[in-house]
Amino acid sequence: MSRRTALSLRTAASLRPAALLRTPAPRRAAVAALAVVLLLAGSGCSSDGPAPSPVGPPAATGGEAPAPTGGSPFWVDPESDAAKQVRRYEAEGRADDARVLKRIAEQPVAEWPAGDDPAPEIRRAVRGATAEDRTAVFVAYNIPHRDCGMYSAGGAHDGQAYRAWVDSFASAIGDASAVVVLEPDAVPHMVDGCTPAEYHEERSALLAEAIERLKRQPRTRVYLDAGNPEWIDDPGKLVEPLRRAGVGRADGFSLNVSNFQTNATVRDFGATLSGLLGGMHFTIDTSRNGAGPLPGNRAEAWCNPPGRSLGVPPTDRTGDALVDAYLWIKRPGDSDGQCRGGPAAGTWWPEYALGLARRADS
Repeated sequence: MSRRTALSLRTAASLRPAALLRTPAPRRAAVAALAVVLLLAGSGCSSDGPAPSPVGPPAATGGEAPAPTGGSPFWVDPESDAAKQVRRYEAEGRADDARVLKRIAEQPVAEWPAGDDPAPEIRRAVRGATAEDRTAVFVAYNIPHRDCGMYSAGGAHDGQAYRAWVDSFASAIGDASAVVVLEPDAVPHMVDGCTPAEYHEERSALLAEAIERLKRQPRTRVYLDAGNPEWIDDPGKLVEPLRRAGVGRADGFSLNVSNFQTNATVRDFGATLSGLLGGMHFTIDTSRNGAGPLPGNRAEAWCNPPGRSLGVPPTDRTGDALVDAYLWIKRPGDSDGQCRGGPAAGTWWPEYALGLARRADS
């Protein structure tokens, strides 16, 4: 079975955190709606959409809306692979490549703590984010039987090991401001049948327990992954699996992780799913969707597709009451797997990163 989402496996690598991410969902929707009204009233703008962002690359081609106004409250890792690559290029005299790659290095991307002990990497990120009064973004990706044995196979040995891993993950966050995208692919792989049925009950219970544990942290927001509209094309198929996995206790669901679907496509899908879940909010991974998906229904279109581009920079100022944030969950430049000449999944691939950055308008 061909995989529809490509994931990062490895340990990772000027605005204050917006109040919107710390506001309860009902108030957050009201605040967002009021902000849109005030913006339109004060600017005299039509419905053409918000102006391009002053930071990072704007939304690229492929029918995307302009990048939202404002910056990002999220933490930028100064030791990311992209940042290190920029320094290498500068040392080698490759000034143009360094300048282009800063379009990735200077944006906040998610941390993917790996291995049996996620705490050291999380504590490092939390220290950096707290010092700058920003929000750290993490991906919890260690569910048993992960990725059905494909490119990103692995995960915790069993349920007890996973519970201990999640507890360590949550404890390391502590009282810091954090966003956690929980287990990309875990629910969709139950829906599409890739994960064998005998694991479904345990997986749903583990996800629900993980949400409950993470939500004990006072400033942690949790978004349970729900795939992308190219993969599970009927949002109704996700409703009961998400509910069994405890999405009602989360802050919402995440979409388009490591994929390339356009914001418009993902937003429409997310709005429908939200309606089926009582108005739940969601996030969109915009890390590589600026040019949309690879055309032509080609094989493994999700895996290191050529010609793609960076998308809307990370921000919580989406202009959409249902979309809590545009995030760069997939780390742009990390390989999707050993396809189209790429290295192993999660391995930094500077040539691919440069391509993504060059195709994003400066």
